[in-house]
Amino acid sequence: MLIRKPSAFSLPEREATPEALYLNRREWLAGMIAAGLLPASALTACAEAAPTPSSLAKLNYTSGPFSTDEEQTPFKAVTTYNNFYEFGTDKGDPSANAHTLKPRPWTVTVDGMAAKPRQFDVDALLKAMPLEERIYRLRCVEGWSMVIPWVGFPLASLLKQVEPTASARYVAFTSLHDPRQMPGQRGFVLRWPYVEGLRLDEAMHPLTMLAVGLYGRVLPNQNGAPIRLVVPWKYGFKSIKSIVSIRLTDKQPPTSWNLSAPREYGFYSNVNPAVSHPRWSQAKERRIGEFKRRDTLLFNGYGEQVAGLYKGLDLRKYY
Repeated sequence: MLIRKPSAFSLPEREATPEALYLNRREWLAGMIAAGLLPASALTACAEAAPTPSSLAKLNYTSGPFSTDEEQTPFKAVTTYNNFYEFGTDKGDPSANAHTLKPRPWTVTVDGMAAKPRQFDVDALLKAMPLEERIYRLRCVEGWSMVIPWVGFPLASLLKQVEPTASARYVAFTSLHDPRQMPGQRGFVLRWPYVEGLRLDEAMHPLTMLAVGLYGRVLPNQNGAPIRLVVPWKYGFKSIKSIVSIRLTDKQPPTSWNLSAPREYGFYSNVNPAVSHPRWSQAKERRIGEFKRRDTLLFNGYGEQVAGLYKGLDLRKYY
């Protein structure tokens, strides 16, 4: 048995929600809401604080080249059932608490091993980048999934503007750190700020995008406003929210969940039904809005596009 010394920032095992409750209770409620069988108030008493599509500004975009024709998860479920620990650990906490986030003004610094490091204003990016809608599957490591119509642009388009040097091998991402705006950061469930990372070839892959909206509207605060990463073949926690820094580096960057629980969360975190989480299987998932579990697909069904990135890599060792 592997026994590791917990860090000061680790979530103690005794505080972890039991698997059956963690995977079933709230997603069952969200499924009932998505199916119209329960009011949103059943998921959270504060769900009324969540935005409606009409309350969010429209974006100008075209249909992107990568989409699925699977049924989309309703807007209400997408915006009231998610993980964003900066606003609390319960699924309804982000929609209840994220009104404190101020997504404007907002800049993203892109630097490190780059010939032309820059700081980008988000509003300038929205005007300069051709926006497109991509309907992607989202698979959470907890065993639930959604189908979300994101609006954004390829991460590669941004990285090319700063011209990565030949030595760059990885891309490190950092979220906003401001406990005044993000009350969950006053606790120690994770080490703050939230950080993530990709290999450079993963970051430059055409599927990898920076999302600035969903359902044709600007991103709601609770979904990662004003700009977030979306990597559809990896578990959802890799898609870091509310990004303020993107740094090119030659070293594998630290990532928040790997720092917290390295036995449970690896750097790659590719969706893989054959590699179980230490506390539950990843072979099945429950799509929010459905009641039966479905088979989980390797790379979340994007294997045809991304499997070549991992040729020769032991996916069990590099999980």
